[in-house]
Amino acid sequence: MDFNEYTRRDFLKTLGLGAATMALPGCLGTTSPQNRPNIVLIMADDMGFSDLGCYGGEIETPNLDRLADNGLRFTHFYNAAKCCPTRASLLTGLYQHQAGVGDMDHDLGYPEYQGYLNDRCVTIAEALKQAGYATYMSGKWHIGKEPQNWPRKRGFDRYFGLINGANSFWEILPGRTMALDDTPWEPDPDDDSFYMTDAFTDNAIDFLDTHPTKDKPFFLYMAHTAPHWPLHAWPEDIAKYRNKYKMGWDALRKQRHERMIEMGIVDEKWALSPRHEKVPSWDSVADKDVQDLRMAVYAAMIDRMDQGIGRVLDKIKQMGAEENTLVMFLSDNGASQIMVNRGEPGIPPGPKGGFWGYDYPWANAGSTPLRKFKRFAHEGGISTPLICSWPKGIKPKNRLTHQVGHIIDVMPTVLDIAGIQHPEESHGKSLLPLEGQSLLPVFKGNQSNEPRTLFWEHMGHKAVRDGKWKLVLDRHRQVWELYDLEADRTELNDLSAQFPEKVAVLKTKWETWAERCGVLPWPLEKTK
Repeated sequence: MDFNEYTRRDFLKTLGLGAATMALPGCLGTTSPQNRPNIVLIMADDMGFSDLGCYGGEIETPNLDRLADNGLRFTHFYNAAKCCPTRASLLTGLYQHQAGVGDMDHDLGYPEYQGYLNDRCVTIAEALKQAGYATYMSGKWHIGKEPQNWPRKRGFDRYFGLINGANSFWEILPGRTMALDDTPWEPDPDDDSFYMTDAFTDNAIDFLDTHPTKDKPFFLYMAHTAPHWPLHAWPEDIAKYRNKYKMGWDALRKQRHERMIEMGIVDEKWALSPRHEKVPSWDSVADKDVQDLRMAVYAAMIDRMDQGIGRVLDKIKQMGAEENTLVMFLSDNGASQIMVNRGEPGIPPGPKGGFWGYDYPWANAGSTPLRKFKRFAHEGGISTPLICSWPKGIKPKNRLTHQVGHIIDVMPTVLDIAGIQHPEESHGKSLLPLEGQSLLPVFKGNQSNEPRTLFWEHMGHKAVRDGKWKLVLDRHRQVWELYDLEADRTELNDLSAQFPEKVAVLKTKWETWAERCGVLPWPLEKTK
């Protein structure tokens, strides 16, 4: 069947869901509640493109690998380059500026940069709740610090997690807030068993334990802080990886690249990007043991997150809901090169009191084979694994798709499988139309030949992808670069001098988009 002829109605018929049967305020055309799929959306924080086992990494991720074996992996899926913008875009189906989070979670005095979700959008939770879903969130919010902007005000029935961004995994730091539903929450200071990743898992399972009935579908959003710095992990998890990284980052990048080619994640014609200019050769490193420990702790954090995901998946299976539950896993941005060491002197990565990042060298490995990192609009900053598993709806299983996708596609996909139309207004306010497109045809094995045009901007880093062409700008250089991503996804051969007309066309497209979405020149002059 041709991709463009394959409709939502066709897909729902294959699942036995039939045609739309009821209408709710603002959400016309829904299917019967007992047949709608459950939806689980899981996000990692600052995880590199090549870290997972099913994307070529050596870190043990058996539960995510199992999802991949039973579903679909995207090789060309994109995020918004940093935490707050990605979270805003993911939950609303809009570009982050349209949703009010053009920068981070602070108010810069402009509607597009207010730091919390505005009233021109609805979240996935708000839309699904209107259609009869129970809506749960466990994890990092980071798109609204004030109580009036917390998750329960944006459609979630239950919430547990971290309202802010980076925090210790062992305790709540000053200036940070955790909450249970609408009430600030803190772990018992005498409880040595508290670990942030485990707490997110425990509370997600608690929500599912109290889910009222299997006839009522649920939406669970799990937003992990792992493996974002600081590097904190349980000793037994660290021990699994200790001394495994003494081959160094150069060898690790080569090994991962070879596996990614073998698995079909990347094309062999895309050369491995060179070692970043801020990364020394491994042979020249004196503190190899410390560097090995950093990467071991980072790997342990991903390992622990995967263990928790396995516990949630087991709970869903125990509920008898596995067959009709869509699970989507991705990361909010590329590997983080940010080097932090704000901890107490003498405390290494891992335990409470240390506060380390894993720095440019290991982040360069995390981005394998791509260029650059978190914040940047080059491929290493905006590319994410996307694993989708839905036994009843994704067939055939264990396959890759090279279809281009973006986080703006998650909302329309979720609404589509639930048989819900995006509302045109909410609480008397007109809403912006969705920017993304449903991935349901891709789930079914159809590949679109229509080129997509996608856009990025964060803190002055810019990009537009139009079909195979990508125009990208690093704000530190202020020079537009042009790449043919079919031939050169690692962005090593800048074609801007050869194709100035293409540069001009794409630059105009980016500027038109930026004006439409309220993107302002960087740096912004804060007005508040």
